[in-house]
Amino acid sequence: MNYSKKITEGALLTAVYIVLLLVVIFVPFIFTFGVFILPIPFIIYASRHNWKPSLMMLLTAILLSLIFATVISLPITLLVGIGGIVIGSAIHQKLSSYETWARGTIGFIIGMVLVILILQFVADVNIYNEMDVVIEDSIAMTKSIISQLGLEQDVELQFDLIEEQMYAFKDLLPSSIALFSILFAFISQWVSYKIINRLDQKQLSFPPFKNFNFPNSLIWIYFFALIFSFVDLDPTSSLYLIVYNALTVSTVLIAIQGFSFVFFYAEHKKIHKAAPISIVIVSLLLPFIFLFLIRIIGIIDLGFSLKARLSNGNNTVNK
Repeated sequence: MNYSKKITEGALLTAVYIVLLLVVIFVPFIFTFGVFILPIPFIIYASRHNWKPSLMMLLTAILLSLIFATVISLPITLLVGIGGIVIGSAIHQKLSSYETWARGTIGFIIGMVLVILILQFVADVNIYNEMDVVIEDSIAMTKSIISQLGLEQDVELQFDLIEEQMYAFKDLLPSSIALFSILFAFISQWVSYKIINRLDQKQLSFPPFKNFNFPNSLIWIYFFALIFSFVDLDPTSSLYLIVYNALTVSTVLIAIQGFSFVFFYAEHKKIHKAAPISIVIVSLLLPFIFLFLIRIIGIIDLGFSLKARLSNGNNTVNK
């Protein structure tokens, strides 16, 4: 009976995935948002039956997607399938939401790496070469526009700097994969929680953002990467890539920690929710000024456990 139920649910959710995949691929304006819901059928199935039966669902989905969709469906299905199964399996094991998120992030990173390897060795597509082509086309188009406007001399120095930064973006591919995986896992997991709660009468949720905390070890990663960034490293060396990407990822994560403390402090002082939301918006609009301050707040919060200190102080006063 249980085996029959697994087969039935697997077939149903695979069909749901194929329909979603076709909509996402063939309706262009939906792709940007629709791709985040593609892992949900895998998450639901893995949350009920764990990862082993889910692998069979993934293999079936890959075969059907190649039949009914296009070649591009293979890397998409591989990516969302692996990430979705890892998140669903973590839910099945009743892990905390943040542990589930961390595992899901790793799952999507693995999926992205496998997609890149498939493109490289099966489709003979080198992602770095493709990025070079895109950058060169963008530079050529921009130079053409500047030339037509007669502004070559005015922006020559600035344009050289922009061109250098555009090529340096290739070095950020690992951190881009990591940050994309973090976002992908969070959105997919959050939407899945809503659906699973309705279908299976569960109460899955993320804790309030104000209580969010990264491990204290993040500070050391950030500081070591920051110190090495001041060393004159060879841009072609592996150490340079490691430092550059570690600094980028840790900087973003510390900023998130800082925003979390802003929300915590606002509630602690009974400040209206509009205030921290406004701070987030202004910080994103004027990052060179306010994000620096937010990062400092994040570092202090992690280093000195400000949330715990304020909470304990408040409890002492109440006593």
